[in-house]
Amino acid sequence: MAERDEALLARARALEEAIGEIGTTLDETTTCRELAAFLARHLHGSVTVALLDEQGGPAGRAARAGTEEAPAGRSPAGAGPDRGTRDGAAADSAGGDAPRLAAPLAVHDEPPLGTVTVLRPGGPDFSAGETAVLRQAARLAARHLGHARRLAATEDTALHLQRALVAEPGRPHPNLEVAGGYLPVGPRTLVGGDWFETVRLHFGRSLLVVGDVMGHGLDAAVDMNAYRTALREVAETDLPPHRVLRHLDAVVAEDDARRPATCLLVRVDPARSAATFASAGHLPPAVFGADGSASLVDLPVGPPLGTGVGGYEPTTRPLTPGETLLLFTDGLVERRGEDIDVSLARLAALRLPADSGPEQVVEEVLRRLDAPHAEDDVAVLAARIRARPAA
Repeated sequence: MAERDEALLARARALEEAIGEIGTTLDETTTCRELAAFLARHLHGSVTVALLDEQGGPAGRAARAGTEEAPAGRSPAGAGPDRGTRDGAAADSAGGDAPRLAAPLAVHDEPPLGTVTVLRPGGPDFSAGETAVLRQAARLAARHLGHARRLAATEDTALHLQRALVAEPGRPHPNLEVAGGYLPVGPRTLVGGDWFETVRLHFGRSLLVVGDVMGHGLDAAVDMNAYRTALREVAETDLPPHRVLRHLDAVVAEDDARRPATCLLVRVDPARSAATFASAGHLPPAVFGADGSASLVDLPVGPPLGTGVGGYEPTTRPLTPGETLLLFTDGLVERRGEDIDVSLARLAALRLPADSGPEQVVEEVLRRLDAPHAEDDVAVLAARIRARPAA
């Protein structure tokens, strides 16, 4: 009786350790490695964890731990006088073959996510206590793996939603070459309120837009889509950029449920080689010259959209075919604890390869400012007037 009580106590201790050691992250590979390491230490054998893919097909070995030969003279966790198998775990030992114990990575009646197998070359057969430890550790790992897969599926859906909303910068006139980019913040991807696009206007002109709704998550994405829809409707009236912002601000201010947003509008007129800017609380754009040097556009900044205050003013400057205009959200440049002037100066100090087009400007700026590790979502839109064919 004392021996059985000792075995139950050892099993309880092992399972308590499993709870603290398995599933410390939401990463599949890490969870499999934690499971393998735990079982190798407690069952004193060679452990292999194999996962199935999302369709139930073999995905290959995910983790392995332990040695081919178990140390002699050690008492495995949960060992006791009762030997055998139960509840989905299987053990076998025939002749000179090494004792083998396997269990599915499954929770109750859910489809298994894979299998975990333990071999003990040269060691004793597995006991019922060891079988219970394996079965319950596998069940614990399966629970964490299921959470990880469901989270990954949700994040994948969110990322596709966000990219569907911002991935294409619209369809400007053929006289304007554009490129855009969007990067979500952090390893746990959520939709947000950053966006960019272009709108065709009359007489070969195009309206460039970049905006940022405050906050993150689906609510910010919904508001972002509402802003975009309203902007398209107003832009079709062919109002100048500052009046478009005034109208948007008045419309949004009437809806208390809408979050404030910053927005930058640029109306590009290739026929006149000019661009007209208007800002609602947004950071200034940059212009990269034909030599690759950068400069920030000096323009007045009005309040964010949704305040109902208005007060937006236009600024017009030349934009030649050799220059590339870059609009961006604050995640591209802002760094925690840093003054925004310092952040913008870092962008203005960039020097890109000469005659960089929109695609190259987007790629180089994202890379050089380490946008993949930014502290907020990043949306960028670059545009350049196409040179007219020589007469």
